[in-house]
Amino acid sequence: MRTFMIGGGMIAHDQILPSLYQLKRLGRVEGIEICDRRKESLDALLNAPLLNEAFPDQKFAPRLESYEECLAGLAPEQLAVVALPDALHYKAVMAALRADQHVLCVKPLVLTVAQAEEVEHEARERGLMVGIEYHKRFDDRSLMARRRYRAGLFGEFKLGTASLLEKWYYRYSNFQNWFTCEATDAFTYIGCHYVDLVAFITGLLPVEISVYGMKDRFPNGNEGWLWTDARVIWSNGACLNVQNALGFPDAAPGTNTQGLNMYCSNGETGAWINHDDQYRGMQYCYTRHPGGDGANVYNEPSPDYFQYVNVGGPGLTPVGYGYRSVSYIVERALELQGLGLAERRAKLKEFDDAGVMATPENSRYNEAVVEAARKSVLGGGCPVKFA
Repeated sequence: MRTFMIGGGMIAHDQILPSLYQLKRLGRVEGIEICDRRKESLDALLNAPLLNEAFPDQKFAPRLESYEECLAGLAPEQLAVVALPDALHYKAVMAALRADQHVLCVKPLVLTVAQAEEVEHEARERGLMVGIEYHKRFDDRSLMARRRYRAGLFGEFKLGTASLLEKWYYRYSNFQNWFTCEATDAFTYIGCHYVDLVAFITGLLPVEISVYGMKDRFPNGNEGWLWTDARVIWSNGACLNVQNALGFPDAAPGTNTQGLNMYCSNGETGAWINHDDQYRGMQYCYTRHPGGDGANVYNEPSPDYFQYVNVGGPGLTPVGYGYRSVSYIVERALELQGLGLAERRAKLKEFDDAGVMATPENSRYNEAVVEAARKSVLGGGCPVKFA
């Protein structure tokens, strides 16, 4: 299967491209093309020291044409990867589907329920897969909690807190050109991870949200909702508080701070799920600065999201749930190769029903949350019901 990625920014470098390189190395992906309007983004990926160290045997084909032109030249039922800013997903996903391509899209899929329904309809009519890359689903902690919760070991979720704050240096990246008040906010960009995760673990659905946002300025003067505090009410009356920001100190260890705390009950006793996703049991102190944005001499690295290890052979091997997530979606697309329309539709229903990979059909609550969250933050934090 050939892959065509739209967008060559941070997530392409940090997770998506190295995952595709590894899948190409394993013979699961045949070729990789990346389209971006900015030549400097493609050059940065081609010349990235870590990517070249890890994959001296791999390269992608850069494309500066519009993605519509590039998609028109692809054979049907390959894989289009949408790795663009949030507000640009809908147009790119629909263009890929209309070009008869399967889709892997970074989260969130789109920003409204109506858009999600249109994507679902287009994909179903054509027998195409749309996989949304909520990679936290593939963290072993999440899968363990999901199995135990659904076996009744925790009772029912009642009250929880979650947080994910990215480092300050994000403000100096290309984020300052697109992460503006009218386009997105910290909750929409990163808080959606933990809303999706609570639904993934429990099977409950969110029904109401309020998001209080604080504006801050990027170095180029643009304003963004860079600090947010969200309150999510669930179908059983449970409440989850989610805090997000582009504001974790660069001097702090680790690439961000994040975690999930859920209090549960069966009516007779309490239960507890606590995932400290920031501290993964590793503490390093180097003899010199290791290089890279947000890195420090003292560091608490995460071995779980995405790392490179040397297990022999050319270059390095990516490991972690970031790689597993991309690999899982690619493998599901490969299962559809050579099938007729009716067979593809049947297989796609299997994916929807399994609920492991997020699809437009089985995770539309995420679009409902995002759409309501945007109304809330723009309305000063007012509660918005959507169920």
